[in-house]
Amino acid sequence: MNQAAATSKARPPRSRSGDRRQPRKKTKISATGIYLRAIKDAFVKLNPQHAIKNPVMFLVWVGTLITLAVTIEPSLFGPVQQNNPQLFNGILTGILFFTVWFANFAEAVAEGRGKAQADALRSTKLETTAKKLATDGTITEVPSSSLKQGDTVYVVAGDFIPADGEVIMGVASVDESAITGESAPVLKESGSDVASSVTGGTRIISDELIIRITAESGKGFIDRMIALVEGAERSKTPNEIALTVLLAVLSLVFLFVVVTLPAFAYTVKNPVSIPVLIALLVALIPTTIGGLLSAIGIAGMDRVAQFNVIATSGKAVEACGDVNTLVLDKTGTITLGNRLAEEFIPINGHTLEDIANVAWVASVFDDTPEGKSIVRLAEKLGARVDFDYNQAQAVEFSAKTRMSGTNLPGGREVRKGAVGAIKGFVRSRNGRETPELDAAYERVSQQGGTPLAVCLDHEIYGVIYLKDIVKPGIRERFDQLRRMGVRTIMLTGDNHMTAAVIAKEAGVDDFIAEATPEDKITVIKQEQAKGKLVAMTGDGTNDAPALAQANVGLAMNTGTQAAKEAANMVDLDSDPTKLIDIVSVGKQLLITRGALTTFSLANDIAKYFAIIPIIFASANLQSLNIMKLTSTNSAVLSALIYNALIIPALIPLALKGVNFRPLTANQLLQRNILIYGLGGIITPFIAIKLIDILITLAGLT
Repeated sequence: MNQAAATSKARPPRSRSGDRRQPRKKTKISATGIYLRAIKDAFVKLNPQHAIKNPVMFLVWVGTLITLAVTIEPSLFGPVQQNNPQLFNGILTGILFFTVWFANFAEAVAEGRGKAQADALRSTKLETTAKKLATDGTITEVPSSSLKQGDTVYVVAGDFIPADGEVIMGVASVDESAITGESAPVLKESGSDVASSVTGGTRIISDELIIRITAESGKGFIDRMIALVEGAERSKTPNEIALTVLLAVLSLVFLFVVVTLPAFAYTVKNPVSIPVLIALLVALIPTTIGGLLSAIGIAGMDRVAQFNVIATSGKAVEACGDVNTLVLDKTGTITLGNRLAEEFIPINGHTLEDIANVAWVASVFDDTPEGKSIVRLAEKLGARVDFDYNQAQAVEFSAKTRMSGTNLPGGREVRKGAVGAIKGFVRSRNGRETPELDAAYERVSQQGGTPLAVCLDHEIYGVIYLKDIVKPGIRERFDQLRRMGVRTIMLTGDNHMTAAVIAKEAGVDDFIAEATPEDKITVIKQEQAKGKLVAMTGDGTNDAPALAQANVGLAMNTGTQAAKEAANMVDLDSDPTKLIDIVSVGKQLLITRGALTTFSLANDIAKYFAIIPIIFASANLQSLNIMKLTSTNSAVLSALIYNALIIPALIPLALKGVNFRPLTANQLLQRNILIYGLGGIITPFIAIKLIDILITLAGLT
């Protein structure tokens, strides 16, 4: 079917059906709404089936039920020597309950931010009427939910694209603001490796397209985004599981210690009640990090989402923190990516007008920014050509030939491309090379430009100087990564000399020149064989194997469906430099988790000195009561109140993350110990003493 035929058959009368609706505005949920939802969800999470997933908080939850039982029947575990035990046990039960609830609340707030984003995305999903295109060109209007993979649909200006797909015919502008938040339309066209993928729910605002559906209803990109940001598919990462196991082991150790205390208390004739033992256990186990661990992981994914990047799992975000090697394309990532023709350098006795004419012919079918800039420069220099344009044949660029050009009527061949490739082309046609070509090649390369040779049949006419510019500030960003122990490798199709100049200017650690798509996956495998974790970006179908092989693969939203399926992250803004930001977010996630773990474990020192000396006063341990707490009841309640309140106090830090600084592992360890280790010792000493004073003044001792 030709395009004209498709257009004539595929213009149904404009209707007032769902496909003509204006796009809905994104749903905005305020911070108040998130917190109100979190309060409700925190109670739902008290369900034992959910509580048991967190061993530390489940132990607190069990302790709450035991103290509740003792509040109802104080003599449940034997005679009671305490005055008014129900009041003390009741207060203790309330504190333990809120300790669990605060942990649930922290997780619910983190999830709430993801649910708010999911609600906004869900509002973009529209049930529309799709124009399904049959093989004979006829159109049937069907609900978009009935479309299947492989179906073909026709859309015109004003229509919503009914499902994810690939453009197979046409060129049109598409409004993707519902997904990316960017109001500028995006050009979509068939045959492009990075601009043919379209997303269901976006709207075509000009011209028309024929699209082949690549995802069935409920399995599209927006559906996956909703599931991911909402947390429906969140699973614990390997590091998170390891830390959970460690916290569970520590809790069991403290449980064993507390269980043996009654025997010690019996020998010193200082019996300890069950509620006090439970209070001691809860005070000593790492409840702070246990309560915030899940929130930290969820918040890490949310911080990635704030960069307009969708991660397929928390594992992908965490892997960013462990990345040792970044594999980066030069064009668009390290350089601005808009290489433009700066100068023509004629050789072999040819004039500037000669090379301008040949360069124009070689680039007339090249629609890339580079090709268009060559045509503009040639026309500026007065290029004049005389051939039947309709009889000429375009020769597309390929990574293997590293050339493109035009086959003229009569059999003459015009080519432009890498100097080495053009040399080989000319030799195959019994042409000859000259020292002038190598001199021009070196001149351009030494300036950090890209030299393209131009030839007509067996004769080389000269070199085109393509100028590329390193992005401002990129060197400083690579310096930061180097201080974090991350190695950067630049891949480029440029020759070795040009690549070396760009690599030196950008400050990358290593580079591979004249790289092919196959080199990407080779480099990744080589780095992984050394025990490195590798991250890379990509957008084309030929990038898909490397994206799948990398530990962190960031695909561009403008890329092909194959690239987005292979990657574990998708950048909605299609900015390759985001990979550097995402690595920083991953590092921040690990730093935050380590800092709060250090703080939580350091807290135990103060809580130990608060409870142990005073409940074993008859064992002459009063000298250890350095906080001079009033009584056993006051010491226990003060320690537990602090233990409960520190969880909501640290929620903002868990969600925002510890301030990130590009430091080495040893520097980070020293900083954590100094700030969060020392702070974790001093803070509870002060807080517990202040709470003790307030409890004493309130007469609760």
